[in-house]
Amino acid sequence: MRLIGYLRVSTERQAEEGLGLQVQEQTVRRFCRQQEHRLLMLTRDEGVSGTVSAGDRPGLALALTTITDQRADGLVVSRLDRLARTLAVQEAALAHVWRHGGKVFAADVGEILTDDPDDPMRTAVRQVMGVFGQLERSMITARLRAGRRLKAEVGGFAYGSPSFGYRAEKGELVPDQSEQHALNRIAELHAQGASLRTICSTLNDEGFPTKRGTLWSPGSLGRIVKRMDADNGAL
Repeated sequence: MRLIGYLRVSTERQAEEGLGLQVQEQTVRRFCRQQEHRLLMLTRDEGVSGTVSAGDRPGLALALTTITDQRADGLVVSRLDRLARTLAVQEAALAHVWRHGGKVFAADVGEILTDDPDDPMRTAVRQVMGVFGQLERSMITARLRAGRRLKAEVGGFAYGSPSFGYRAEKGELVPDQSEQHALNRIAELHAQGASLRTICSTLNDEGFPTKRGTLWSPGSLGRIVKRMDADNGAL
């Protein structure tokens, strides 16, 4: 079968460092090779929550459109929770693929079978998997919220990794001069109408690293540009 591989990580740090993306890609490629499917391409959403609908995820939207146009026969993910972290989003994405004659595969369990009125347990098991994915996300969110409250109570910086351009120092946010220079360069290129890919190439060529010291990608840069536009709009 002609398959589209879909990869997703939920945090900006994972996106910048590639945490999880390489493993997902290797898993998807191995599955297609072992099952003798043809992997047409990989789409990805970097730093995007699994609760976000397909319409707001460019990578997933492209994968679904390719199946809708019958240029691919199905979708493959490393695990079902990479497709979605809420039951509603999961079921909507699956229904879209099935409605257009496609198939969905998760590398760890194989094909996600369509509903069968003679086998209600099939639907129940799939939806239970979705519910547990949603529960896991809620528990992670609750732990993070509790940790942030504790930090705030003792007067520390309570909101995770500082935005690009700043660093946490003794519990306070302070400008990071090297990152501020990079922000100025991004703003200059963006004002000139340069594309995200062009800005990435320029930053990489001029030696401006990301917060994690890696090369720039359109995914990580896009979030910074979007934040800049929002800040400018608020002035």
